[in-house]
Amino acid sequence: MGFGVNNDILQMILDSGPMVRFVLILLLFFSIISWAIIFIKYRYLRKARKESLYFTEFFWKSRDLSEVFAETKRLKCSPIARVFSAGYIELKKSTKRNTRPGGKNVGQDNVPITMQVMTVENVRRSLRRAMDAETTQLNSLLPFLATTGSTTPFIGLFGTVWGIMTSFRGIGLKGSASLAVVAPGISEALIATAAGLAAAIPAVVAFNYFSNKVKVLESEMESFSADFLNIVDRNLMQKRRD
Repeated sequence: MGFGVNNDILQMILDSGPMVRFVLILLLFFSIISWAIIFIKYRYLRKARKESLYFTEFFWKSRDLSEVFAETKRLKCSPIARVFSAGYIELKKSTKRNTRPGGKNVGQDNVPITMQVMTVENVRRSLRRAMDAETTQLNSLLPFLATTGSTTPFIGLFGTVWGIMTSFRGIGLKGSASLAVVAPGISEALIATAAGLAAAIPAVVAFNYFSNKVKVLESEMESFSADFLNIVDRNLMQKRRD
């Protein structure tokens, strides 16, 4: 029975007009690309979440930032690890700029305070740029899912309206309006609406799911950046006192 229904649907698609076929092909394209994006983003975000949890735990257990930096090279998908890497590199650059070749800080009185403020600001800007880049990366491909979810029902509806118009035109030419004449044409036209919904529903569900996951990672990046800045500020203050 199921095979017969599937065969009838396939036959209706084959018997549909050129415009309805074009709409169905377009919807198939949206559906295939959407499912590919869903598969790619699910794997990427799952790995990003897993690696970020591992990195955060490793960061708080370690007392050596250089050791943490070395560990980030293994974590290719963690946005938090890459944010830390950007901040750490900027911290090292700022430290080198503020140090003489002999290893002593330039100046003895008010200069170290100025350098501390400048270093923290440089690290803050570096972290912000890294977070913006990571947010863009995390949100990549999601706009296509949003576009699919919002447009494919209307594309399918267009195919349905066009198919019904064609059916009624045929009815007018034949001069007959019996159910046997009207039903096949309308049922063929409604396939476009069903196809539009079939493409839109998974895309909308996936978009909402991934958007929530991205927001969680963004919140974690913000929290980690604030904590890292506090650690940098405390370390610089401690060095200035020493």
